[in-house]
Amino acid sequence: MNSGDLSTAVDVARRHAPFLAMLLDRESQLLENLDGALADPLATARMLDEDLPVSRRLRLERRRLALLVALGDLSGRFDLTRVTHLLSDFADDALDRAIRAAIRERTPDAEPQGFAAIALGKLGSRELNYSSDIDPILIFDPATLPCRPREAVEEAAVRIGRRVIELLQSRDADGYVMRVDLRLRPSPEVTPIALPVEAAISYYESQALPWERAAFIRTRACAGDRALGEHFLAAIRPFVWRRAVDYGTIREIRDISRRIRDHYAQAQAFGPGYDLKRGRGGIREIEFFAQIHQLIHGGRDPELRVPATRDALAALAGAGRIDPEDAAALTAAYVEFRTVEHRLQMVDDLQTHMLPAGAEALDNVAALHGLDDGAALIARLRPHVERVGRVYDGLAGEEEPRLPADPATLEARLKELGFDHPAGALRIVEGWRGGGYPALRSPQAREALEALLPGLIDAFAQAPDSTHAITRFDAMLSRLPSAINFFRLLEAQPGLRQLMSAILCHAPTLAEQLGRRAELLDGLIDASALEPVAEVPELIDAMAARERGADYQWQLEHVRRLVGEKRFALGAQIVAGASDPIEVSYGYARIAEAAIEVLAAATIAEFERAHGRVPGSELVILALGRMGGQALTHASDLDLVYLFTGDYAAESDGAKPLGAVTYYNRLAQRVTAALSVPTAAGPLYDVDTRLRPSGAQGPLVVSLDAFERYQREDAWTWEHMALTRARPIFGSSEARGAVQAIVDAVLNGARPERDILADAVKMRDEMAAHKPPAGPLDAKLLPGGLVDLEFAVHVLQLRHKTAFTPRLREAIRLLAEQGLMSATMIEAHALLSRLLVTLRLVAPDAQPPGETTQALIARAMGLASWDAVVASLERTRQEVADCWAAIRAGG
Repeated sequence: MNSGDLSTAVDVARRHAPFLAMLLDRESQLLENLDGALADPLATARMLDEDLPVSRRLRLERRRLALLVALGDLSGRFDLTRVTHLLSDFADDALDRAIRAAIRERTPDAEPQGFAAIALGKLGSRELNYSSDIDPILIFDPATLPCRPREAVEEAAVRIGRRVIELLQSRDADGYVMRVDLRLRPSPEVTPIALPVEAAISYYESQALPWERAAFIRTRACAGDRALGEHFLAAIRPFVWRRAVDYGTIREIRDISRRIRDHYAQAQAFGPGYDLKRGRGGIREIEFFAQIHQLIHGGRDPELRVPATRDALAALAGAGRIDPEDAAALTAAYVEFRTVEHRLQMVDDLQTHMLPAGAEALDNVAALHGLDDGAALIARLRPHVERVGRVYDGLAGEEEPRLPADPATLEARLKELGFDHPAGALRIVEGWRGGGYPALRSPQAREALEALLPGLIDAFAQAPDSTHAITRFDAMLSRLPSAINFFRLLEAQPGLRQLMSAILCHAPTLAEQLGRRAELLDGLIDASALEPVAEVPELIDAMAARERGADYQWQLEHVRRLVGEKRFALGAQIVAGASDPIEVSYGYARIAEAAIEVLAAATIAEFERAHGRVPGSELVILALGRMGGQALTHASDLDLVYLFTGDYAAESDGAKPLGAVTYYNRLAQRVTAALSVPTAAGPLYDVDTRLRPSGAQGPLVVSLDAFERYQREDAWTWEHMALTRARPIFGSSEARGAVQAIVDAVLNGARPERDILADAVKMRDEMAAHKPPAGPLDAKLLPGGLVDLEFAVHVLQLRHKTAFTPRLREAIRLLAEQGLMSATMIEAHALLSRLLVTLRLVAPDAQPPGETTQALIARAMGLASWDAVVASLERTRQEVADCWAAIRAGG
């Protein structure tokens, strides 16, 4: 195509790129002065109504720029450097404006500072391709990031990050701006999407993996608070550029390339269907070739620390580090590959790097590239692919790392790594190698283990208690029937190895579950597993999903599997320090509520197949206790009361009719079984129905009329105290409303006159006598613990007929606002709740754990040390005890 031939470029775009044809129609005004528009595409793209919302403005700008860049490229006006710089500069600007918009939406009067994006990958080197995603790391400064009153700065940062992603990658009628991939941040499996800057620096100084050094060759502060970004990059520069040659890093980069070749094996053979990016002799190998040499020599030669691939090749050749002819060949190949890659992406605006396999589609791309047909395109690319493959293969390879086979050498290695008891660890590893466990009897399993062992042993060595970690892993292996996929997962996910090691060290509850179901780790691969649990409707949709032809038993297993994964992930959030235990407790409750909704509905449908329905009637489930209050622990049972609406004397209309009372009692038994009976996927919940009318001696299900009559006339004070946390969670909105109306009426006075305080004091004393604390850390049963606080709240609620809400924290706040309770009880409840939720995972016996686990507990509670935990617990217990004592005394 002749340089400057814009009319030909427009014609080619219309005929061979549907995406560009659409843009030509939608942005036809740009064609009126295309020469002028191409003089400054960024400025032209921004010539829009200033009053447009930022999300729409960015999408329109991206659309306009995409068209102008494509026409400049196709016409020969823009070379590869100009194309990639325009795309990268727009991405910088869009990301910067999204950050500012996200901060200003939340804090309009604050200066948008304290939040920065660090560009990695092609954006970091200003080499962005036509339909590329971007790979930023989001960091924030807790001291300067604006946030709302009473909002934790960490939560504000995550919300800002989510909004930035939404502004950029959500699609609407105007398209999208760009896809955002945050998986290059430190340990994406366990970290929030936005990281405190000092924590990020600490990670790269002490924990970062070798491949992350290569990632930081191409990086810069590209958006947001640039000064913050530059501070971060300056702090970690010694991590990236080391004077000593690190062959471990080089080996890992080569290993990544090997895995890519293996994974994309079908696209390795050059020809139609070839992957320009990942294929043997493709773009990725050119990039890795340059980066390996930069890592070897860049620590001593700052001139080699250039981010762009072609600049790096030129610098390496100029310094005599690589053959100049190889550098020239790789550079020419890079330009050709990247240009064709852009043609592929122009066709439908897809992030593709693969040559079409079909002849017609390949001919189309060739025509877009100015060639006669697909065969001409293949012929043009072939010599480049072959030369790059030969050059890359010529890199000196190293054998894959393996642990020593000799026992004495291995024990010395374990000691060097820092194992507490290297001799014991040696015996365990030798046992694995001997294939004594079922999962290790096949040669393939032992080979997979050998590939994993170096990384696994490193993870255990870095654990707070290496002996505990390797011993628990050994116990888990002993129970696995098969482990090849498990080993390969851990080999591919270094962050997952670290998290698993922490779980094995600190969380016996989770470690036991992992020992039964190693596949629970699969659920932690996606970084979203360590983000807040979805809301109940979204969880219901996931749990209710059915395979075609699936039956009731499949549904039970499906829900159990999802619940197990999500509860395990929530526990892992606490171990990883990714979430506030209070938020985790809310997540546990949302999961349970969704499970109840799905399993109850499925059980009812199954039951109706035999017994039909009771006309004008339905089952209602009322939650009490922690379930009613929407704040469970990992070990919480579910306090449920089953009710039914309609006439208790009615009869069902199925093939096997039942009277309403019998019908609902049998149905409730089935629902309880669905929620509690263990299956192959493991147990679900313990269900406690003793809070029903007349307790364990009464029928499992009662009618609404009977429930109302009992609560109004016969219920005892403890039952009304329980009712303060009642919440209908299953049934139609009308049925739930009817139950809630009864609860509200009873709590507000439609109940027997009783000496609430005297009854409550007697109950608490009996509980203290018959159910003592489990240990010195029992945040629930210790004097001044959660039970005392709950009794104080419920007595005040019932005596003053106020502050009725199932959530205890909210009830305390309402009581404090009315002057009925000290506002210090809000934080007392928070501290005790955090401790309870955390200890249910890491110290279920309520005994002081080891020092390393003490540090985890302190972190989970937001305190500086274990001494601070103990002191805060004692102070809080005293405050709660004083509050309860004052109420007992009639205050």
